[in-house]
Amino acid sequence: MDVLLVSVIALIALALVFDFTNGFHDAANSVATVVATRALPAKWAPAFSAFFNFAAYFIIGTAVANTVAKTVKPEYGGVAVVFAALFAAVAWNYVTWYLGLPSSSSHAIIGGLVGAGLAAGGVAAISWDAVTKAVIGIVASPAVAFSIALIAMYLVAGAQRLFRMRDEHPVFKGLQLVSAGAVSFGHGANDAQKTMGVIAALLLATGHTQMSADGKTVELPEWVALSAYSAIALGTLWGGWKIIETMGLKITTLHANSGAAANIGASAAIFGATAAGMPISTTHAAASSIVGAGLGSKRGAHWNVVGRMVLAWVLTIPSAASVAWLMFHLTRLPTVLAWITVGATLIAFAAWAGWAMMHTIHSDDVEAEVPSEEELDRDGLLELLDLRDSERADETATDDATTAAADRTTSS
Repeated sequence: MDVLLVSVIALIALALVFDFTNGFHDAANSVATVVATRALPAKWAPAFSAFFNFAAYFIIGTAVANTVAKTVKPEYGGVAVVFAALFAAVAWNYVTWYLGLPSSSSHAIIGGLVGAGLAAGGVAAISWDAVTKAVIGIVASPAVAFSIALIAMYLVAGAQRLFRMRDEHPVFKGLQLVSAGAVSFGHGANDAQKTMGVIAALLLATGHTQMSADGKTVELPEWVALSAYSAIALGTLWGGWKIIETMGLKITTLHANSGAAANIGASAAIFGATAAGMPISTTHAAASSIVGAGLGSKRGAHWNVVGRMVLAWVLTIPSAASVAWLMFHLTRLPTVLAWITVGATLIAFAAWAGWAMMHTIHSDDVEAEVPSEEELDRDGLLELLDLRDSERADETATDDATTAAADRTTSS
C-alpha cells in the first residue's frame, strides 16, 4: 500500500471537513440578517444560502485558491504541514462556533499554515508576499464593509423619508433577499477557494499536481473545486445556529431596511476582495456591516458583544498558528509515540465536536427569539410617525418664523 497516497487522501478528507465547518461557521454571514427580520423563515434560510454558495462554482475562477496555496513554499510543504494547519483551523472553528463567536475561518487557515510552516522550516518557509496579501484583505474588509453599510443605511433612510416607507416595507425585504443571495454567492466564491488552496498546496508538495507554465498559478483538477464547493454548501445547509443567533440578534436590532444595508456592505467588500484574489474574512465583512447598519439606523450596537467578537478576531491567527506549530511537532515524535499522541488528540477532539453538534441550538430555537412581524412593523411605524411629527413641527416652526418676520416688516 502506498502510505503517501493514503495520507494524501486522508488529508483531503480533513480539508473537506474544514470546508464543512467553514460553511456552518460562516452561514450567519447572510442567513443572520434574513432570519432576524423574518425576510425568510429560519428553516429555509440555510438552504437559500447554500444554493448561492454552490452556484459560485460555475462562475468564479481560482485567484484566491492560488494565494492560499502559495502561503507555504512548496519545498517546505508536505503531509505534516497540511495536517497541522487543517487541524488547527478545524479546532478553532469548532471552539468559536461553540462559544457563538463569529470569528474568521480565513484567519484560522492562514494562521494554521503559518504556524505549521514556521515549525517545518522557520521564517524562510513562509511566502510572506502571500501572507501580506491575505492580511491586507483581512484588515481592509471590515473597514470597507462597515463604511459601505453605513453609507447604504443613510441612503436607505433618505429614500424612506422621501417615499414615506416604513422599516419593514416589502421593497426592503426584497432588496434584503437579493443582497443576502449576493453575500452567499460571494462567500462561496471566496471561502471555498481557501480549501481548494490547501488541497492544491498538498497536491503540489506531494507531486500530484504542478505549477502552470508561467510559474504563477497551481494547476487544480476540476474535482478539487467541485468537492470544495459541495462541502461548504453542505456546511451552510447544516446551519451553525449559535453564530446566527449572535450576528442576527445580539450585535444590534435589525429591521428589513438595516438588514438590506448590512448585506450591501458585506457583498461589496467580499466581491471586491475576490476579484483581487484576496482571501478576506467574509465573517469580518458581514459582522462589520451589521455594526455599520446598526449605527446608521441609530439603533446602535451592543458593544460588549462587539468587544468579545473583536477579541476573537485578534486571537485567531496566533491561536491557530500555535496549535498548528504544536501539532506539527507532535507528528515529529518517535513513530509509536507520535501515533499515540496524535491519535489520542484526534479521537478526543472528534468526540467533543460530535457531542457539541448533538447538543446545540437549531432553527426553531433561534426563530423563537426573533420579534414577531407585528412587533417589527410596529417599531417601524412608530419611527415613521415620529419622523412625520418632527417634520410637522419643523414646518410649524418655519411658518411661525415667517409670520413673525412679516409682522415685524409690517410694523416697521
